[in-house]
Amino acid sequence: MRRRPLADRVPAETWFVGSAVFHYLGPAFAVLLFVRVGPLGTGWLRIAAAALVLSAWRRPAGLLRDPLLIALGAVLAVMNCCFYLAIDRLPLGTVAAIEFLPVIVLAALGARTRRNGLALVLAVGGVYLLTGVRLAGEPLGFALAFANAGLFALYIVLSHRVSRGSGLDGLAASMVWALVVVTPLAFWDAVPALGDPVAIAAGIGVGIASSVIPYVCDQMAMARLPRATYALLVSLLPATATVIGIVVLGQLPSAQDIAGVALVVAGVAVHRDPPPREDASAGRPTPAAVVS
Repeated sequence: MRRRPLADRVPAETWFVGSAVFHYLGPAFAVLLFVRVGPLGTGWLRIAAAALVLSAWRRPAGLLRDPLLIALGAVLAVMNCCFYLAIDRLPLGTVAAIEFLPVIVLAALGARTRRNGLALVLAVGGVYLLTGVRLAGEPLGFALAFANAGLFALYIVLSHRVSRGSGLDGLAASMVWALVVVTPLAFWDAVPALGDPVAIAAGIGVGIASSVIPYVCDQMAMARLPRATYALLVSLLPATATVIGIVVLGQLPSAQDIAGVALVVAGVAVHRDPPPREDASAGRPTPAAVVS
């Protein structure tokens, strides 16, 4: 009897944790690039590095005409630009809080029970305590943050479909399209880095830490998790940011931060997947919460 591949033996939640950790380690690399090439140049270097790594690893050539992958590539390109432009104007915690708001809506689509409704209430309360959302500051920064939030929700929807279809090869094809879309928007901002070995090395680090590792982990998790479950797990991201702040940056949390982490963890613990429903045509169970 053949053993399942290692990727299938690793729990889906473990893949998500990998994505959550690198979701915030990546911006740490980006800080080095901001002073050299700016936010848009950083976005281009991130996507270019990720596209090269994924294309060398996977086989995207035969999938480049797929409309779903073209759409995901466009979302990735614009989302990354909006994210970097937003955190250049607003605190990262505020941008992260705004980014989370549409995700709550996705999670609510699968909250068919009181238990899952309670899970959402706990998670939202925890995120609010962690981030302390304040709608004050630069208007353009908030417009970019909300644009990034909408695109992040769309990323979850499209990536979930890709994970159930072309998988990692589809992700590689999407990243190629992301490079095509982002080049006219941001390439000229990255030109100063092309003669700077430190900036190029940092760009490769940003691409691997911010795109390759978390997006691959997302695909492995989404392939086995209903979309609503994945959307709720995203509420762990502010808690992950708090832990990374303690370990990497020495930022000790306040009592309010600790309470927020506790609420988020409680929300994830309370949540339960919807029961699978029977696929009448194939005679096998299918995830009830997956929305095509």
